[in-house]
Amino acid sequence: MPQAILHDYYRSSASYRVRIALNIKGVEYERRPVNLLEGQQQSDEYRALNPQGFVPMLEIDGHRLVQSLAIINYLDLRFPTPPLIPTPAAERAHVVAMAMMVACDIHPLNNLRVLKYLKNELGHSQEEVDAWYAHWISEGLPALETFAAPRAGTFLFGDAPTAADVCLVPQLFNARRFNVPLDGYPTLVRADENANRLEAFAAAHPDRQEVPQ
Repeated sequence: MPQAILHDYYRSSASYRVRIALNIKGVEYERRPVNLLEGQQQSDEYRALNPQGFVPMLEIDGHRLVQSLAIINYLDLRFPTPPLIPTPAAERAHVVAMAMMVACDIHPLNNLRVLKYLKNELGHSQEEVDAWYAHWISEGLPALETFAAPRAGTFLFGDAPTAADVCLVPQLFNARRFNVPLDGYPTLVRADENANRLEAFAAAHPDRQEVPQ
């Protein structure tokens, strides 16, 4: 029996993060895909479970957990080995800051509901929506590169993956989908390449998930 149930969408960045974290922690889980393109996240059935109507949502230990960073924090406390967030205060702040640069600064501006609003309600063309997406990635990654480089190793912080890498990998997947050049971010690209060599990251990739019908 799985230890957890993950409600997610295969190409959702936030869901991708949680799949990686679950894999790193060795937590068995059942995926229950929620088709964002079809609006299943807004259904009465799903909102009865998660009033915010977002993915991911993780059912574990009798709890329904939402928000990817909160879920990752829960998993790190519940299953402490291997750690995703360091214990020393300054190191913890550094790793959490890098995770938040992606999860709080870049990603929300490019969330599907924002892109749909730009196109449908505000009448922007697909070309304009794609340009919006690429702009906010290109604005956010330089700061992350500069912030990470002095303390990076094999990964964004040292030589073991942290929550920062868990957030980075889905973001660079999206950057490549929208043809955002990554040549100027050697630290980020190196960490991404090393992370994707690990099965915990590779198994979470959207291409290896069931696509909702």
